[in-house]
Amino acid sequence: MKRRNKILIPPKYILIFLTIVCCGLIILSLVDNEALLPVKNGMSKVITPIHKGLNQVGMWFSDKAEALKEITRLNEENDRLKAEIDSLKTERNFTANMKSELDRLRKLYELDSLYDDYPKVAARVIHSNSSNWFSEFTINKGKKDGIEVDMNVIAGSGLVGRISFVADDYAKVTTIINDDHNVSAKFAESSENCIVSGDLTLKEKNLIRVSGINIDANVSEGDKLITSYISDKYVPGLLIGYISSVENDSNNMTKSGYVTPVVDFSSIEEVLVITQQKETGAE
Repeated sequence: MKRRNKILIPPKYILIFLTIVCCGLIILSLVDNEALLPVKNGMSKVITPIHKGLNQVGMWFSDKAEALKEITRLNEENDRLKAEIDSLKTERNFTANMKSELDRLRKLYELDSLYDDYPKVAARVIHSNSSNWFSEFTINKGKKDGIEVDMNVIAGSGLVGRISFVADDYAKVTTIINDDHNVSAKFAESSENCIVSGDLTLKEKNLIRVSGINIDANVSEGDKLITSYISDKYVPGLLIGYISSVENDSNNMTKSGYVTPVVDFSSIEEVLVITQQKETGAE
């Protein structure tokens, strides 16, 4: 079988033909002749649907273009609002941090006023040896600031511990919740003496031990404990905490129990170091 040869019409001839047709239609539309009315009507029936279709296509593209412009505008508006939200979050966090620091400094000032009989130096905690509880930590003041070993440290509402090591620019603090750390204390109301001892096994309960209470002492939950005059390391009158529970010992001569400290040992950021050493009378 012989293959039929395809007839190829050059594009320029097609363009010329369409141009002639368009010009003819334009001329035809301008001629006001009743004889041509059927032709016009026939052409109108052909052209009108095409015109409507082209209008619909044009309107569809126009709507899509407007929708694209609106999407672009909304994306830009969304990016702008996100930037504003991020800025507001940053400002809010900064304000919250400033408020938190202001509250801490206010409490430190109130604490300074509470023990205004003692000279003090303010310091910031720069390192803690424990991850969650401050049994030992380092402050940013040292020998050059007049800090010495055994000086008392306070924060929050009362006693934190004492200086255990001093360098030129920093010092280490051992707190009263540390194991084997004992404080000679007394009850603020009755002046009954006792011993407050650190015990890290109780840190999660926010408690420290109290022992050596006279069996006849009138002691109850909520009684206040402060450092006593007979302490060899601590100046008198520093608030330690409040009795949480107490019971008679097996020897029937003393009582013991637990104390809730007034300092939150899970979070310490600023402290006051009392630069007046305890006078013991020893040379």
